[in-house]
Amino acid sequence: MKLITAIIKPFKLDEVHEALAEIGVNGMTSYDVRGFGRQKGHTELYRGAEYIIDFILKLKIQVAVADELLEDALQIISRAAYTGKIGDGKIFVHPITEVIRIRTGERGPNAL
Repeated sequence: MKLITAIIKPFKLDEVHEALAEIGVNGMTSYDVRGFGRQKGHTELYRGAEYIIDFILKLKIQVAVADELLEDALQIISRAAYTGKIGDGKIFVHPITEVIRIRTGERGPNAL
């Protein structure tokens, strides 16, 4: 089992969600986050004053998948979140040692 953490542009959430649902990934958690990487923020104008936005609004999603779905899920997230512009995001993969469904007590891949 693996935990996929992806940082994506917020307007790409629906595309990523729908694409993952098509391969049977039904659970996802999303968070509004702010950060920067190579994009390094941008400049905006407000009431005639220019100011720098250092931290860009992004979306962090987390998806737990069985090992056999990992490569498909990574490809789908990469394709669905892609715009070709700087700031498309990153994907991280973490091992999961145990999962327990609280309601039923199921453990392991069946708990996903």
